[in-house]
Amino acid sequence: MYKIPFSAPYSEPAGSPIRELFPFLSRPGMISLAGGYPSAGLFDQVGLQQACLRAMESPGQSLQYCATEGLPALRERLKEVSSARGVHCELEQLIVTTGSQQAFDLLVRVLVEPGNCVYVESPTYPATLQALRLAQSKIVQIPMDAMGIRIDALEAMLAKAPSDERPKLLYTVPNFSNPAGTLLPRERREALVQLALRYGFLIVEDDPYGALDFGSGTPPTLFELAGELAPDRNPVLYLSSLSKTVAPALRIGWMIVPRDVSRRCAIAKQTTDLCSSSLAQMIAAEYLNGGGADVAIEAARKEYGLRMRHMSAALRDQLGERASFVEPAGGMFIWLQTTREFDPKRLFEASVEAGVLFVPGRAFFEADADLHCMRLTYASPDCGQISEGIARLGHAFDAAK
Repeated sequence: MYKIPFSAPYSEPAGSPIRELFPFLSRPGMISLAGGYPSAGLFDQVGLQQACLRAMESPGQSLQYCATEGLPALRERLKEVSSARGVHCELEQLIVTTGSQQAFDLLVRVLVEPGNCVYVESPTYPATLQALRLAQSKIVQIPMDAMGIRIDALEAMLAKAPSDERPKLLYTVPNFSNPAGTLLPRERREALVQLALRYGFLIVEDDPYGALDFGSGTPPTLFELAGELAPDRNPVLYLSSLSKTVAPALRIGWMIVPRDVSRRCAIAKQTTDLCSSSLAQMIAAEYLNGGGADVAIEAARKEYGLRMRHMSAALRDQLGERASFVEPAGGMFIWLQTTREFDPKRLFEASVEAGVLFVPGRAFFEADADLHCMRLTYASPDCGQISEGIARLGHAFDAAK
């Protein structure tokens, strides 16, 4: 049989470890605490339907190709959304992408060459690791604690690294990280920016969850702090998305980067999808103009906070001292650490047998994975499903002894 000559990165590529769980979802009665999906019951169906109808009133725009950088109407609105977060930019710095994952992939394509060193907080989002592996970069993990990326560990690693092994990029989710749910304090944010300026690396600030705080708010973005500390050489590349707050199906993400980076990312995007869906962009622009997003996000904040507290109470009741976690102040995830008496493989198998699904911790590490942990989501299941799912997880812990 003819052997197809794949390129080196795709000779034996690893797929998404989370998407590999999909076959289990087809089992009757399975409760999923695994996927990072927003709650379908919280989608503003009426508002989005009205936005869709308004978008279709201009078929010459909504059904036609558009500029690679995105529709001007949406870019203006996203500029306003970003500005409200302290992320001020010129329009030329903002590119609409097909989800924020594409934004990161474009940055990797234009900035990272094979062998380049990229630092990531650990644990981190699996698709980030996937993109960096395919770019053949050298991935270095920076440990986290309950408050996020450890600046002391990062500073020590930078001080010891030879100049040719220092990072080109550092990837972080400062607001309610995926999977750990941590919120990076202002002091660490300032220290992180200072390290980037001192050692000459760029920070990729991924912010899909920042709007989903449960009342305490969030510190200033890294982008804003960097603008105050070094207005002429801001090292932060800002990414965000409407997937967690409006609707994933729109696939609307965006990046805010220096002009020389945005120009190159636009060229890279031209070779992938030419432009993100004009129809989706028109719907998003109309919806944001209508003001429904603020109401929908506020409803999501309240409901996710309720579900998080419900899950936390259920975990304490069902698992007791067999597992530990820190209640997140926002976002969509709880990071659960189990005691060492449980075999991770057997615990996962027992959970599937009990009819509940989680994401095993190994998915979130490049190397030296902590297998005695798991990611749970409280966003997509309702409180009834959470109660039943955590009860089943408790039975799985009993069976896995």
